[in-house]
Amino acid sequence: MASQHEVTSPHRSVQSALRVLETVARHGTGVTAAHISRDTGLPADRLTPLLHMLRAEGYVEQLADDTSGAYVTGEALSRLGSAQHHAQALREKLQRTLDGLRDSIGAAVYISRYVDGEVRVTDFAAGPGTPAVNEWVDFRSSAHASAVGKSLLTQLDVDGRRDHLSRHKMARLTSRTITNERVLLNRLAAQPATVPVLDLQEYAVGTVCAAVPITAGSAVGCLALSLPVEHAHRLREAADTLNRGAAPVLLSLAI
Repeated sequence: MASQHEVTSPHRSVQSALRVLETVARHGTGVTAAHISRDTGLPADRLTPLLHMLRAEGYVEQLADDTSGAYVTGEALSRLGSAQHHAQALREKLQRTLDGLRDSIGAAVYISRYVDGEVRVTDFAAGPGTPAVNEWVDFRSSAHASAVGKSLLTQLDVDGRRDHLSRHKMARLTSRTITNERVLLNRLAAQPATVPVLDLQEYAVGTVCAAVPITAGSAVGCLALSLPVEHAHRLREAADTLNRGAAPVLLSLAI
């Protein structure tokens, strides 16, 4: 079940960020933004927001006692780069990033993976004012209805999608749920890779959701959010913010 994911804006950002980190790592005593720009070929208008994101995420630090404003690798990069503690460091980093996204978007957020032919929500951040969606039907059997499931299915090839649907009956969960396989497959095929997948009360009455892909290598995944239906007017703006916030999550998975 090969992935047919197309390069999206977060992926381009991550590719550029990795080039920046490689340059910073090669210069142990510090390297200026001008030098990074020359080495990576990134113009200032692209490099500046990348450096801001890398500093905010703790991947690089700026030397306070250096008048040139040189950058060095940060603690977060050192921790994720440690083979001994990588798994724990990754869990902690992802949770901090999700907590930040939850607070900035004002919605519960989730990371989901497609593992061994099944949908799995692996990490999430919710709170009293940002409740998690009620999993009233197992997410593994409701990929046809949820934003998470549809985002993951869009990243599979046609055979992979058909295989999944052959193993999980497309039950009608609400009056908005698509239960016709041909209709669903056509919609998945037409879904632009750069546009968040939406769930407008297809999985559960009273909840709307959005999801964006965060595929790293051959691993299929997505970043998602959920909102009570009374906040549906915020969904598209929240989805755009989620899409912009996908780069730090994807970067953590790529390091």
